[in-house]
Amino acid sequence: MDLLYHSTRNSTPAVTASAAILMGLAPDGGLFVPEKIPAFTFPAEALSSMSYKETAYEIMRLFFTDFTPEELKGCIDRAYGKRFDIPEITRLHEAGDAWFLELFHGETIAFKDMALSILPHLMTTAAKKQGVNDEIVILTATSGDTGKAALAGFADVPGTRIIVFYPKSGVSAIQERQMVTQKGANTFVAGIRGNFDDAQAGVKELFSDREFGAWLASRGKRLSSANSINIGRLVPQIVYYFYAYGRLLEAGKIKAGDEINITVPTGNFGNILAAWYAKQMGLPVKTLLCASNENRVLVDFFKKGVYDRNRPFILTNSPSMDILVSSNLERLLYAVSGEDCSAVSGRMQELSRTGVYEITKEMQEKLGCFCSGSATQEETLGQIRGLYEKTGYVIDTHTAVASFVYDSYRRETGDETPTVIASTASPFKFTRSVLGALEPGFPDLPDLELADRLSGISGVPVPAAVSGLKDAPVLHDTVIETAQMKELVRSVLSD
Repeated sequence: MDLLYHSTRNSTPAVTASAAILMGLAPDGGLFVPEKIPAFTFPAEALSSMSYKETAYEIMRLFFTDFTPEELKGCIDRAYGKRFDIPEITRLHEAGDAWFLELFHGETIAFKDMALSILPHLMTTAAKKQGVNDEIVILTATSGDTGKAALAGFADVPGTRIIVFYPKSGVSAIQERQMVTQKGANTFVAGIRGNFDDAQAGVKELFSDREFGAWLASRGKRLSSANSINIGRLVPQIVYYFYAYGRLLEAGKIKAGDEINITVPTGNFGNILAAWYAKQMGLPVKTLLCASNENRVLVDFFKKGVYDRNRPFILTNSPSMDILVSSNLERLLYAVSGEDCSAVSGRMQELSRTGVYEITKEMQEKLGCFCSGSATQEETLGQIRGLYEKTGYVIDTHTAVASFVYDSYRRETGDETPTVIASTASPFKFTRSVLGALEPGFPDLPDLELADRLSGISGVPVPAAVSGLKDAPVLHDTVIETAQMKELVRSVLSD
């Protein structure tokens, strides 16, 4: 029997994995969830000898049941190869009292590569399986990393177009340059005068706009998403938590069945949700640490059971986490509500109308495996400096938020459980902030020149993803108001 998917806001109709991947967002605005979370039946000790590709297949086949083994293995083989600068795809680095899961060895040096390298292949395979000949239009909002990774993944993929919106003043100089220099006849990038939440709200509005959908259909086009709201993006993120467990087994740091903690710097909630899915599948996870920057909306939710986006939006030195509306939290809300679609739908309406919703005590009790904490910008920089001085290892600002929250948790609880920290971006993606921590008073040079300085300090070569930007021409220079997003998409797709 195929594993079917339905909206978090309506349990009918249920669709196959390929249909859910192709649609991205459910027609009612909800997120697709599996009718049940499958169990990982492999013995845990087997993970110690499995490659990344092998682990990916064993996880994904449980979710994408209408893909044949040949189709799924083909997608995996095409995704996890030359796009990554190490053969193992990701690795664990022990530093201090934790293991850092380096998810930044792809061509855009951020964790989004881990899933967005395979999503285009899943999507084009899904289109064939569904008998869809329409052009697939990927419409995505980004807080910095998803945009470039999606652009790189979909660039010049036949039968697709991709349009990315990013907050013009809300990403790092390297992140912006990666996007605006993106090649590909099917790519388009626009900055908006607003923040990530504004961009994401505009994209969601287009997905639920029936008149716009009819206009697209009349031109042989259909929308889909590359954000982690797409189940085809979320499931591949589950893989690396199983892979990390296997590496700890292989290194003799744990025994099969031993519990681990996982700490994730969190913005849109997709990456930590993937870790929660892994736990539900049977991965021995004790505690999930949700790490936030000064935009503490998730910390307050876990501590108080109230989600309240009505607060100042703070631009920080960990910009990919500068988010007040964490879309993937809806999937967790669905689970802890007892899979009550009406309860989810009602709270999403409250969030849209008032900016606030509250969960019941019973729902809050089901969140017991989560702990949360936050770091200020000063604490983030101090964590980068402190870890470097102690170990010689350099981390980026987002990873530093997670590292600080973990260290605080460990001191407060005395919990010595082996802990994996999701290292979500290379320090070279945020050179100015990282150098500000390591070398206060450094010369005010362009970000691309600062990368050479960081290389000298860290002993790590400048990644090709950064060095290649120096002479890359700007190909996308559009900047618009958020109210112009629909008009712009129409214009781009009318070409």
